[in-house]
Amino acid sequence: MDSGLEGNIDKKYKALFGIRHVQAVLLFLGLLLAYGMRANMSIAIVAMTDKDNDNFYDWSMQTQSVILSSFFWGYIVFQIPAGEMAARLGGSILITISMAINSLVSVLIPLAVNYGGWQWVCLCRVIQGLSQGFIVPSINTLIGKWAPIEEKSRLGALIYSGSQLGNAFQLMTAGFIADAWGWPAIFYANGAIGAAWTVIYIFLGSDSPEKSKIIGKEEKLYIQSSLGQVGEPKKYKTPWKEIWTSLPFISLIVLHCGQNWGFWTLMTEMPSYMKQILGVDIKANGVMSALPYLGMYILSFPFGFLTDYLPNKKLLSVTATRKLSNSIGFYGPAIALVALSYSPAGDIMIAAILLTIVVSLNVGHVTGLMIVHLDMAPNFAGTLLGITNCAANIVSVIAPLVAGAILKDETNPADWRKVFYVASAVYIVSNTFYLIFGTSERQKWNEPNDSNDKTMKKQTAA
Repeated sequence: MDSGLEGNIDKKYKALFGIRHVQAVLLFLGLLLAYGMRANMSIAIVAMTDKDNDNFYDWSMQTQSVILSSFFWGYIVFQIPAGEMAARLGGSILITISMAINSLVSVLIPLAVNYGGWQWVCLCRVIQGLSQGFIVPSINTLIGKWAPIEEKSRLGALIYSGSQLGNAFQLMTAGFIADAWGWPAIFYANGAIGAAWTVIYIFLGSDSPEKSKIIGKEEKLYIQSSLGQVGEPKKYKTPWKEIWTSLPFISLIVLHCGQNWGFWTLMTEMPSYMKQILGVDIKANGVMSALPYLGMYILSFPFGFLTDYLPNKKLLSVTATRKLSNSIGFYGPAIALVALSYSPAGDIMIAAILLTIVVSLNVGHVTGLMIVHLDMAPNFAGTLLGITNCAANIVSVIAPLVAGAILKDETNPADWRKVFYVASAVYIVSNTFYLIFGTSERQKWNEPNDSNDKTMKKQTAA
């Protein structure tokens, strides 16, 4: 193609809202709904166990912790296979099936608790976790196919911010829904909206620009040229040995585990902390619990812009930019958690401010940790995220259980202080390990066949 024409296409489609943005918005909404269905139990269980209600469930804190962690029992199972399947089958079909299953099971949860008690609730949550295991690895694969290099951080931040807005919306609305129509309505609403999204995505979603029926030729060429893959993208055999022996990748696993420990400790336990320590009722509880995630969503946009701007303008390397973003997202919450542990019991304002700081600064992982997989090996981004997400969500199972074991008396601020100390320490250790060993440089094993071909040519020449 003529270089002048290619330059015109590049300038034109950098500025326009295109089909790649439609895909990003659809994936953003999909994550919003998926994380909403993941988080709804945190608020619903407060209403279900409220002794002021006529029909409450007398579940101990340990039983509640088991219910809250049960989602992750299923979630970790398909993480690694999901990345491989997304690379081979395409991410869109996996996301469609996952959201359909989640929506159906969400509607069935009220029946499950009435007929099978907390054990059946756990079963439903395990099924939801199993199906949601395909979503994040598939989305990372789709970002690798749809996001031009110059827009990777911004589009990635937009898409992954859906998870935070999903948490915020769920926490804000669930309390009001439960108060107005009862806690079962929380699950009915989630199921109905999820079903609607599934239908829309079937018609508009696509695995890649090459397979999209609605993208224009110029925009498709712009994306392909940016990614350096004009025509059908190559498919490579997964270099498992190189992946598992890569110290930078191992440091990324450690980083992801640390983020999940801190984040999901807060996600699952915050509503109980609000009620037991701060004495906040369920409606205010939901709104206050949502504020930190709303803050994280808002911050995702300036973070996304800056983490594209700094390397594009050569102000920082990609590796330095990602490490800066991660450090804000890990060390910031660690410090705020220590401060939270010493906030006066019953002082709602101070606690709300500190919780907002703790969770909002987690945005650093969206433009750091989550994008590093794409930096290191875009051809295996789904597989890499499947591996790190699998390990991280094993930690997500453990974290609420550890919190439940520590909280002998959930009304005792000293017990909550221990929970916050542990989360703070995990944040600090995991990010420090990554700062030492991590990188965003493209790995040689990203194109294993090409590397082998070059080696063979050198040997032949010799």
